[in-house]
Amino acid sequence: MDYQELADLLKVVAEPNRLKILEMLSCGEMCACDILDHFDFTQPTLSHHMKVLENNGLVTVTKKGKWHHYSLNQEKAALIINGLTKTLSDTEDCICKHANKKC
Repeated sequence: MDYQELADLLKVVAEPNRLKILEMLSCGEMCACDILDHFDFTQPTLSHHMKVLENNGLVTVTKKGKWHHYSLNQEKAALIINGLTKTLSDTEDCICKHANKKC
């Protein structure tokens, strides 16, 4: 597991507005205008959040006419889900099973 990559992604999603955006995109592609309807901030603020998500590979963007449409990158989402599951659960390949216990 790449702990640095997981930590970097967790920093991105630790922001409440971005977390809400990701939840909205989990249902499918959305236009920026429809995303913005769910927030009390300006379009430039939304653009900032979307750029952070896009730059970290969590969303993909396509331009349709004058509108940007965003989709959740399922591979990156799975990396977060699987990374946290592996890190926080007692599985056979868990690092705690292989660590030298001195106490």
